[in-house]
Amino acid sequence: MQENLGLLQIVTERKSNRLEKMSENVDFKGDVKISDSVVASIAGLAASEIQGVDSLSGNLTNEIVAKFGIRNNSKGVKLEIDNGSVVADIFVNVIYGYAIPEVSAKVQEKVKQAIESMTGLSVIGVNVRVVGITVKV
Repeated sequence: MQENLGLLQIVTERKSNRLEKMSENVDFKGDVKISDSVVASIAGLAASEIQGVDSLSGNLTNEIVAKFGIRNNSKGVKLEIDNGSVVADIFVNVIYGYAIPEVSAKVQEKVKQAIESMTGLSVIGVNVRVVGITVKV
C-alpha cells in the first residue's frame, strides 16, 4: 500500500508542477466570442425554468422542426446584441391559473441573471410576450 501511496504522491506532484507551469505561461489575451444562438439558448432555458411557463413559442419554422423531435433551446427568443448589451424578447405560453404579471416578472429576472452571469454581457431589457394560455387537465 505504501508503494501505491508513494506512486499516487508522485503523480499528484507531477500534475501540480504541470498546472503551475501552465498558469505561469498564460500571459496572452485572446478574444472570447459567444454566439448569439448560445445567448438565446441561455435565455430560453432560463425562461422555461419558471413555474407557470408552459413553453416558449417560436415561429412557424421552429414549430415544424419541433414536431420532428428536434429540440431548439432558442425557440421563442429574439435577441438584439450590440456592444456587449442585450435586449431579449421572450415569447411564452403561460399555464392557466398563474398570475401573468408575476410569471413575467420572474421570467425577466431569471433571464437577466442567467445571461449576465454566464456571458458577462449587460442585459438592458427583457420583454416578455405572452402569446398563449395553456390549460392543463
